[in-house]
Amino acid sequence: MTGQALSNLFSSLRLGPVEVKNRIVSTGHDTVLAEGGMIGEALIAYHEARAEGGVGLIVTQVAGVHETARYTGETLMAADDSCLPGYRRLAERLHRHGARVFSQLFHPGREVTESFDGSKPVAWAPSASPSERYHVMPAPMSVQMIEEVIEGYAGAAARLQSTGLDGVEIVASHGYLPAQFLSPRVNRREDDYGGSFENRMRFLRRVLEEVRNRTGGTMAVGLRISGDEKSDEGLTEDESLQAIAHLAPLLDYVSVVHGTSATLAGAAHIAPPMYVEGGYLVPFSARVKEVCDCPVIVTGRINQPQDAEQIIAKGHADLCGMTRALICDPLMPVKAERVAFDDIRACIGCNQACIGHFHMGQPISCIQHPETGRELRFGVVAPVARAKSVLVVGGGPGGLKAAAVAAERGHRVTLCEAGARLGGQALLAQLLPGRSEFGGIVTNLEGEARRAGVEIRTGVEVTRETVVSGAYDAVIIATGATPRLPDAFEHDPDSDPGRVVQAADVLAGRATFGKTVLVADWPCDWTGLGMGELVAAQGSEVRLLVNGKFAGEAIQSYTRDMALARLFRLGVGIVPFARLFGCDGDTVYFQNTLSDEPMIFEGIDTLILAQSGTAVDGLYHELQGLVPEVTRIGDALAPRTAEEAVLEGLVAASAV
Repeated sequence: MTGQALSNLFSSLRLGPVEVKNRIVSTGHDTVLAEGGMIGEALIAYHEARAEGGVGLIVTQVAGVHETARYTGETLMAADDSCLPGYRRLAERLHRHGARVFSQLFHPGREVTESFDGSKPVAWAPSASPSERYHVMPAPMSVQMIEEVIEGYAGAAARLQSTGLDGVEIVASHGYLPAQFLSPRVNRREDDYGGSFENRMRFLRRVLEEVRNRTGGTMAVGLRISGDEKSDEGLTEDESLQAIAHLAPLLDYVSVVHGTSATLAGAAHIAPPMYVEGGYLVPFSARVKEVCDCPVIVTGRINQPQDAEQIIAKGHADLCGMTRALICDPLMPVKAERVAFDDIRACIGCNQACIGHFHMGQPISCIQHPETGRELRFGVVAPVARAKSVLVVGGGPGGLKAAAVAAERGHRVTLCEAGARLGGQALLAQLLPGRSEFGGIVTNLEGEARRAGVEIRTGVEVTRETVVSGAYDAVIIATGATPRLPDAFEHDPDSDPGRVVQAADVLAGRATFGKTVLVADWPCDWTGLGMGELVAAQGSEVRLLVNGKFAGEAIQSYTRDMALARLFRLGVGIVPFARLFGCDGDTVYFQNTLSDEPMIFEGIDTLILAQSGTAVDGLYHELQGLVPEVTRIGDALAPRTAEEAVLEGLVAASAV
């Protein structure tokens, strides 16, 4: 594809009174980088990295419009003038790079997720309709309170306009307050704000009218709305299209998504994981284009600029929300514009450090690019004063990241991998059902290492003698881990090794399984879920025994919930609170982790072990005192995930 072929993506466009330089959008998303509910340097640096990388439009995370809009303890607020200095600095910094800056205006309604002082806050909504996901029973809003909240939207818009922001976006997506008014199944009012379509539209229409009146037509005003909320009581595509058509005369653009915060299944579409096909919302955005004349932003796993170009060229949307692509590679727009597609670090949809961090209350990041969210510490590559000879042992994600960063800083770097291929455990992770994209982490990090000038050697076993003879100044050990065998199977003479296999061996094709299978899942992560699906899909009867409260406990909820849905459809039985105890012939013994009672399973053909790993750290200990600098990272330090390995690779290489 030539640069000319991206002419649609890199053409300018007017959103009402505002012109954006290209069609790439960083859509609104929480970062957990706010400081006491205010914009500080960390949040500005995060967005500035993307502005410098060439994005056309940045829509900042939600700003609460009323005191009752605080849905988490760190919600940005625009309900009074204390927000002005932070937004003013943000606008000034992003405008330097030619990016336009909008802010989302927000009220969650019944979707309140946190307690702020140990007691549950009151959630306000059109009606006393419960939220299934958070188990919230809201209080109905009075007409006086509705008026206050409408005024809150207008006041917040005027406030943000005074800071130099270019636009505001009313959040009516994902089942939040405006959507609650729109839905006939959530809004059960019998006054002017409920009942008929006109009445249910009244709240949102008045919000848009007041925002426009207060900003005088010099600020872009947009709407974000879910098409299909993926919930029995949520909005359908037809209902959303009717609302969009009704509101179109008041809009400078509309941004479309799917899903709702109110249900587990609907919430998975807030940041759809890799189980979801890329660009899956495009058919809906094409329908939106048919009912309104204003520009349409479409989102939904659009990770590559070539895909965005085709969407726009075919007239299915006017701009593409590429938020996670920009989290993963802030420089994606400038790379795409110069047709350096192979240099783009493609998002793999793992959800681990972006939305996953938000759900843990931690600042945003990316497992492939841990500099994200850490711009103040790692935003600028620090060149070295003296180049060193650096050896990286192990070519998994952590080793590749360490090698790439060390070489980029100016060191002479050699990476040795004992296997025939780079990638480490990621080569197995990509074989789990629905997770083939995970292999992209290897492709991306290998590309970074090679472009930085790393000498890569595969099929090379590094020994103590190898290191000493090489006279290296620094060695980074990234030798990973081996599958762990529980103590019960190491010491129990009655265990039957022929019936017990490791998940890694099943994935690699080194082990088979019978018709009746148990999966013993200790880490409660992707492996147990994936093993359950893989085996069940081949016709075996499977039960997943989880040493935790529920399957997938350790992974991001949207990924977990979609994975669990796949298991339920296949009829996989799930047993929580199960500690593996041992086996004897075709009988496998577990123990309930709460009651200590035995759990006995008979007639089992195969027991698959998903039991985490044991660090391969022998070389690290052998090199103590022999090399000036020796560091171990990732699983060689302690078995965890690719996120920790890549982050520790960055940290280790930055310290060499």
